[in-house]
Amino acid sequence: MLTEEQVRHVAKLARLKLTDEEVKKFAGQLSGVLEYVDILKEVDTEGVEITSQVTGLKNVMRKDEVVASEAKREELLACSELEVDSNQVKVMNAIK
Repeated sequence: MLTEEQVRHVAKLARLKLTDEEVKKFAGQLSGVLEYVDILKEVDTEGVEITSQVTGLKNVMRKDEVVASEAKREELLACSELEVDSNQVKVMNAIK
């Protein structure tokens, strides 16, 4: 079973704030998921072709192209609802 410390670590990586009650709840639930994955590891997949998807569809990719903008920097910065400082949009630091 996952420890509460491990659940808190995963929550931190996912940038989730969990209460103590949620940590206990998710420790059990995540442990159950991992136990199920262990059961799936027992399935014999010898000779089974590797697939990433089964529909036959493929991604359509296009080449990235640099396109010059006719808009001036000041015009673009004026579109932002966020504070502008030294010709840069000021954003909140998400990591604490």
